[in-house]
Amino acid sequence: MSRVADGTTACFILASASPRRRDLLRSAGLSFDIEPGEIEESRHGDETPRQYVRRLAAQKARVVATRHRPADRRPILAADTVVLLEGELLEKPEHRQAARQMLGRLSGRWHEVMTGFCVIDGAGGEHLEEVVTRVRFKSLCAREIEAYLDVGEYRDKAGAYGVQGGAGYMVREISGSYTNVVGLPLCQVVEALQQLASGAA
Repeated sequence: MSRVADGTTACFILASASPRRRDLLRSAGLSFDIEPGEIEESRHGDETPRQYVRRLAAQKARVVATRHRPADRRPILAADTVVLLEGELLEKPEHRQAARQMLGRLSGRWHEVMTGFCVIDGAGGEHLEEVVTRVRFKSLCAREIEAYLDVGEYRDKAGAYGVQGGAGYMVREISGSYTNVVGLPLCQVVEALQQLASGAA
């Protein structure tokens, strides 16, 4: 079983199929099983972005918890990430044209990446938190946008880009957690797991 840097044993269930979240957690030396929490991801009309990401993260974690409790009391971690431009949600684009429009709107501007995450402990208690990172893109020309779209990396990514991949050069400035932009605020998640482990000791 792996250990985090301070010696805390970490073994939990990741309720996500995201390879980016998986890789981030493994980079911290954490041990976990993967079991996606599949839910319908649609925003309620009166929800704020904060309420939206927190609800989706909690629902994903709860779906997995119902499959395992009470026999398996390992913590369960789930998360959801959105991109906000002047308060407007830019979620995963449905097609290339939607991705083109998103990247064009992000060009040369600041936006926010918000991730809500939920940890359910063995007793059913929930830790819910959201983390916001501000990101500023360089000005993008049409040729740059089309070249990025040709790679296909925009698929299944909020805001139509992956900072850890080909879009990395587009980011001029970041204020806040870089890993949050990748898909998971690693520092805050590890702290939540450490606190949970300390409370269970």
